[in-house]
Amino acid sequence: MDYNFDEIVPRRGTRSYKWDSAADADVLPMWVADMDFRTLPAIVETLQRRVAHGIFGYTKVPDAYYEAIVNWFSARHGWTMNREWIIYTIGVVPAVSAIIKAMTQPGDQVIVQTPVYNCFFSSIRNNGCEIVSSPLVRKDDTYAVDFDDLEAKASSPKAKVFLLCNPHNPAGRVWTPEELRRMGDICIRHGVFIISDEIHCELIQPGYAYTPFASLGGEYVKHSSVCISPSKAFNIAGLQIANIVTADEEIRKKIDRAINVNEVCDVNPFGVEALIAAYSEEGSEWLKQLNAYIAGNYRYMQAFCKEHLPEFPLIKLEGTYLAWMDCSALGMKSEELEEELVGKAKLWLNAGTMYGAEGEGFMRWNLACPRKNVEEGLNRFLRFVNGRRS
Repeated sequence: MDYNFDEIVPRRGTRSYKWDSAADADVLPMWVADMDFRTLPAIVETLQRRVAHGIFGYTKVPDAYYEAIVNWFSARHGWTMNREWIIYTIGVVPAVSAIIKAMTQPGDQVIVQTPVYNCFFSSIRNNGCEIVSSPLVRKDDTYAVDFDDLEAKASSPKAKVFLLCNPHNPAGRVWTPEELRRMGDICIRHGVFIISDEIHCELIQPGYAYTPFASLGGEYVKHSSVCISPSKAFNIAGLQIANIVTADEEIRKKIDRAINVNEVCDVNPFGVEALIAAYSEEGSEWLKQLNAYIAGNYRYMQAFCKEHLPEFPLIKLEGTYLAWMDCSALGMKSEELEEELVGKAKLWLNAGTMYGAEGEGFMRWNLACPRKNVEEGLNRFLRFVNGRRS
C-alpha cells in the first residue's frame, strides 16, 4: 500500500499545540516536534473500534502489548529484551524524570551533551540535581562527542547519571556502535548510570542505522535504562504511551517505585491499543515510506539552501526529522530571530538556545510535513533574509 504524505491535513482549530498556539492564523508552524501527517491507518482503525465500545475505564495492559514491543525491537533492530524488563508509563519525559529520581539524590550531577532536547534540563532540575554539560563538538557539517571532556565530567564523585539522546535531538546524529561503546565505557568506569532517550529511533535517514544502547549487551545493558515510545514516529504523542527497558532487577524496582511516586504509572486504553497496532508489519512498511518522504524533504531543503541561502549551512541530518540550521550569518540572537520570524515572516521555528547555550545562532526546523509546507517555509525564510539584506 502506498501512503500519501503530500496530503494537507488541516490542523488549525483542532486544539493542536503546534498549530493553535500562534495568535496569528497566518503563521506557518515548523517548530514543535510533531508531524503533520495522518498516523498509520491501522492505528486509526484500532482506535475507532475501541471508541465504538464506549467505555473507557482503567486499563489492564495485556500480554499482546509486551509481545509487540519485544518482537518489534528484535526483528527490526536486533535487540532481544525480556518482557520483564519493560515498565510502561505515559511518556518518555516522565520516564526520564522517574529514572533520574530513582538513580540520584538531590545535589547529584547529571551529564548531558548540549545542544540537547530542552526537557532534559527540566527533568534534571525538577529532581534537585545539577546539570553538567559535556558539549558536542561541531566538525564542519556534523557533531562529534568530546570523549576527553565526557571522561573528565564523569570522573566527578558527584556525577551519577549520563543522559544520552540516541538519536540526538537537535544535532541529528545517529550514534554508531563504536561511539556508544566509548561513551558507555567511560560511564561504567566511573560508576555513572546511563539513561538513553531513544524516542526518535525509528526516524532514520538512508545510509544510517540506529543502535539501541542496551543492544550492546554485557555491562552496557546492566548499567543502563532505555526509554522508547512509538509516539514520535507514528505521530501519537497525545495518546501518552512510553516504556522504560531496564535489565537489572534491583534498579528496575527503584524505577518502578519512582514511577509510582511521580504518579505516572497508569496509561490510557488508546495508547495501549495504538502501540500494538503500530508495532506491526504494516507499521514497518508505513515507516519505510515515511522516512523516504522525510529524506526527500531534507534533500529539497539542502538544494534550496545551496542555491538561495548558501550562508546558512545545515548540519547533516542522520536521524530525527529536525533540521539544524546555522543562522549566525544574520548576526542575531536565536530568540530574537524566532520572534522576528513569527512576527514578520509568519514562520515559527525553534530558537537554538532552547537546547542550551551551544545552540546560539541556530534554528531548528521540523521537516515532518507535506513538501508544500517545506517549500512555503523556506520561501518565507528567504524573503525575510532578503529583506534584511536590502
